[in-house]
Amino acid sequence: MKDEYLKRIIDGELDMALKTFGAVLIEGPKWCGKTMTAEGRAASALYMQDIDEEDFLFHTMKTKPSVLLEGETPRLIDEWQMFPKIWNGVRFAVDQRGGTGHFILTGSSVPKDDAGLHTGTGRITRLLMRPMTLFESLESNGCVSLRSLFNGGEAEGATLLSIEDIAFALVRGGWPESVGKERNIALKYARNYVETVTRSDISRVDDVERNPDRAERLMRSLARNESTPSKLTTIKNDVIGGDPDNTFADNTLYSYLNALRRMFVIEDMPAWSFDKRSNTVMQTSSKRYFIDPSIAAAALKISPEGLLRDLRTFGLLFESLCIRDMRVYAQANDGKVYHYRDRNGLEVDAVIEFYDGRWGAAEVKLGSKGVEEAAKNLMKFKEKVDLEKMGEPSFLMIVTATDRAYLRKDGVYIVPIGCLRD
Repeated sequence: MKDEYLKRIIDGELDMALKTFGAVLIEGPKWCGKTMTAEGRAASALYMQDIDEEDFLFHTMKTKPSVLLEGETPRLIDEWQMFPKIWNGVRFAVDQRGGTGHFILTGSSVPKDDAGLHTGTGRITRLLMRPMTLFESLESNGCVSLRSLFNGGEAEGATLLSIEDIAFALVRGGWPESVGKERNIALKYARNYVETVTRSDISRVDDVERNPDRAERLMRSLARNESTPSKLTTIKNDVIGGDPDNTFADNTLYSYLNALRRMFVIEDMPAWSFDKRSNTVMQTSSKRYFIDPSIAAAALKISPEGLLRDLRTFGLLFESLCIRDMRVYAQANDGKVYHYRDRNGLEVDAVIEFYDGRWGAAEVKLGSKGVEEAAKNLMKFKEKVDLEKMGEPSFLMIVTATDRAYLRKDGVYIVPIGCLRD
């Protein structure tokens, strides 16, 4: 018997997309809940991983693939990338039928050979689904809304989440199957996820044989450098440091990283650009984050208790958790999250920008110790922005693991991650 479905923030995005487009592709990492969310809207379904239907699927794809598209709508096509040609069939069916809401596709990876696939522009829209936020797992009380902050609302309230609770939620991750489980069971999912990625999925995603030990070292290096602007040379040196062959060509490293991107294991965060008063040149390279902080914790083989003993690592992975949640909350409001870093060393952890041009900036601090410095940093960042062109920020905030949300005298909000929602 399946567990009770916990409402996802993407539910509203999916409903709107089905009213707007002929088909919707929900893509994201394995185990993040794509199929269950899609099933809640689907009137019929085709499961590409159903081994009982394997012969039928192969035969039909070769003879008359349009048969697979028949059924009540919205029709779910789960893990469509296993038979990539069905994409063009969906696009054609949408053209022929007209209207909206015909198909929901889900995919845990980008197909290895998509050269012959139509873009689907105007027919198929994409939604990225990430693992659950603390609000979705019912651990954030949601008393501070990101949307409300953009609309001039205030940040008030408190959370009952302790630092120990946050450490556990971070290591457990936002995997639906792990949420609500007993502790010893819940903590196994992310470990198994990393093992599956490094031992098999990283090679299966595009049928390129990759060394599992190197993949494991790469994941560990990415975890060690999570939430930092690490250079690829640093990552490469980490990998070859434990390699008896002591070689790892640049193109091989790119191949491994691209495989992780194709499986939605890592997600790049682009730099934010703006019109500025000074001649400071921005660093425009993206930062890399695991799509869920539990992946980093599992790659480092660190427990919740281990995080509490290693506050530096805890701080870096806490930033990753906050970025995950803010990305989900921003996407629900037609927004995106960026980072900022200039050549003078000024950094801002997150710049959240809505489609209409409104923006806000956030720093992430595990505890109250670094709050004063973070607030000064946000003020310094604001001074660099050409406000006549970009407009005033909707808010400046510091996301923390503390217990109370409030407005400082300098206008900077303190917002516990256990209070935040979309």
